[in-house]
Amino acid sequence: MRFSDFLREEWRPALGCTEPASIAYAAARAAFVCKAGPIKRVHLVCDPRIYKNCYAVGIPHSGHKVGILWTLAIGSLLPKPSLELQCFRSINEEILAGAGEILSRNAVTVEVDTERSGLFIEVRIERGGDEAVATIEGDHTRLTRLETNGRPQPIAVNTLDATGFNRGRLSGLCFEEMIALTDDLSKEDREALRHGMKLNEAISRHGLTLLPKRFVDIEDQDPLTRVSLLVCSGVHARMTGEDFVVMSLSGSGNKGIVCSVPLAVWGMETGHEPEQVDRALALGCLVTSATTHHLGTLSAVCGCSNAAGIGLAAGLVLLQGGGPETISRAVNNMVGNVTGMICDGAKIGCAMKTMTSVDAAFRSTALALSGIGIPYTDGIVGKDGAESLRHLGRIATRGMLHTDTEILEIMQAKLGFEG
Repeated sequence: MRFSDFLREEWRPALGCTEPASIAYAAARAAFVCKAGPIKRVHLVCDPRIYKNCYAVGIPHSGHKVGILWTLAIGSLLPKPSLELQCFRSINEEILAGAGEILSRNAVTVEVDTERSGLFIEVRIERGGDEAVATIEGDHTRLTRLETNGRPQPIAVNTLDATGFNRGRLSGLCFEEMIALTDDLSKEDREALRHGMKLNEAISRHGLTLLPKRFVDIEDQDPLTRVSLLVCSGVHARMTGEDFVVMSLSGSGNKGIVCSVPLAVWGMETGHEPEQVDRALALGCLVTSATTHHLGTLSAVCGCSNAAGIGLAAGLVLLQGGGPETISRAVNNMVGNVTGMICDGAKIGCAMKTMTSVDAAFRSTALALSGIGIPYTDGIVGKDGAESLRHLGRIATRGMLHTDTEILEIMQAKLGFEG
């Protein structure tokens, strides 16, 4: 496994929330293989967690349109499927008017397949006398099926591990082995990491202008509060649909912001060399991805806190000279703290959750560097950080299934407020 392979798969630019972008991409691919003409019908089948993450999140370039119905209507009219997770870039007034007309006819429908546990999106479109289907599975841009009138269209299916990177393999590495992956970052690796930090800091700085001055007046705040506010502001801006590309991590732009912005800003403010920050972010990304494997790409628990927050803690430890044992203590501290924070979809409320996760990461790190870790005798905490992550995965994938069902039922009951 090479770090460059990891970056290629897990450190990717996205405009807007990745789940709506993925749905819109699928809709655009389906519409693109139909004859030209008005959209007659759009139907989505998706897994419950895709539904959650599209329910209340803003769409960039749309005049602050929100939700899964607008996502589908707009996606069916997008002219450039090749933009993938940046497909919202091509929205214009004509597309918005067309999407509004489609919605006015109640031509967009959504079906949640509660039996699906992994990422699943299937969009069926009727247009110009044709019916086309586009299916995405496992990853936000992994198109596995494209058909027109039952006839398969040529596609190249990403096998998810063809590049040499695989989250499952990564999650099996110990912290010492993950650190070793960061020892010899190439010039290209560093450039990619710094580019992502720059993108994510930019939306965070912009986000400060969107929130009340009383809340985000960071000049007189302590460094930890300033960093937490920046992350909160960046996530708020992204969830409201502001026109900023972010660097996503493990399929989530919010994870990218949580992991990278604190290391970039706090690292530089405290006098660390750029090369040290690069390496800390590299480790933070690896630990976030490994934790995401345990939780699932989309999860019943908040991935920003339970994956990116944990990755951030690991990066902070490395930045301050700590090694594998200290990282393990920091992970135990995080698992003993933030486990159970639910995911009730992507929305502006995520901003507050990410602020909490950043605060927890800094405090977990400070304790770990002082030799203090939540002990094995406490609750679900394991003998070391690796075991704690496995226990966290059990809680997220098995223990909270009923919680996820209840969340979905509450959100579906509110569907009449959407659009």
